[in-house]
Amino acid sequence: MTRGFYPPAKPRLAADGIKARSKRGAIAQTWWSNRFIGVLESIGVGGRLQRGRNYARAGQVTELKVQAGSVTARVQGTSPRPYGVRIKVKVFGKTKWAEVEHALAERAWYTAKLLAGEMPEDIEDVFAAVGLSLFPGDFRDLQMDCSCPDYEVPCKHLAAVCYLLAEQFDDDPFTILGWRGRSRDDLLGNLQAIRDAGVPASDRESHESLVTPLTECLDRYFQPAGTLVLPARPPAHGAALLTQVPEVDVTVRGKPLLDLLRPWYEDAQDWPPRPGGATPGR
Repeated sequence: MTRGFYPPAKPRLAADGIKARSKRGAIAQTWWSNRFIGVLESIGVGGRLQRGRNYARAGQVTELKVQAGSVTARVQGTSPRPYGVRIKVKVFGKTKWAEVEHALAERAWYTAKLLAGEMPEDIEDVFAAVGLSLFPGDFRDLQMDCSCPDYEVPCKHLAAVCYLLAEQFDDDPFTILGWRGRSRDDLLGNLQAIRDAGVPASDRESHESLVTPLTECLDRYFQPAGTLVLPARPPAHGAALLTQVPEVDVTVRGKPLLDLLRPWYEDAQDWPPRPGGATPGR
């Protein structure tokens, strides 16, 4: 064995860790999570990133919490005590968020996309128009720290957290917005308030006057509001069915078969026969 060379120590297995869904290949699945991972992979050494993916898939990350401006996590490594990981990003101020929200409120499909679990592809343009970048542009936009003794950044523990964070971004694009300082509830509430403010007060009052609270109409909620008028049943034409029968070259006592059947079909539409009515053919 070469002097000074030590085989890499294996990490202690973590109990009930968070495992990545991906078992091989790329972890990020959507364009927005790939945008985030791209920053990590542009600066990381391949070996450490590969070990970070292995950590993420093995469940070595025991905690992961996303807050405005900060991601905190704990990663079980070779030490008995898990390492603490923190990844910081700049939080946008209230004024800038207000500008973004007004731009998003102008087009309702932005909200519809987000609620459907998708990040609109041109949403970056909305942020760029007010001088912001939704995704970290490069490594300098992130502050990474890990309590492990490895002086390289990102270490495998930081990489593992980033890969799991990308999967959270895949699941819910609101996680990215929350990391930048706007929670799902606050963002949707502000968008609704902006749209409501754009409706004249007279129109809102007129609309509200037509709406009855459900608690005030429960006793009649399932009752019909009026008489349901059904369309009249069209008269049956029994003999008309014979016109759909192909020509039959059959005669009975010198009369065509269809001519003999026609009185019976005509009488069938009036069944039961009227009192005193004659039976066809008799």
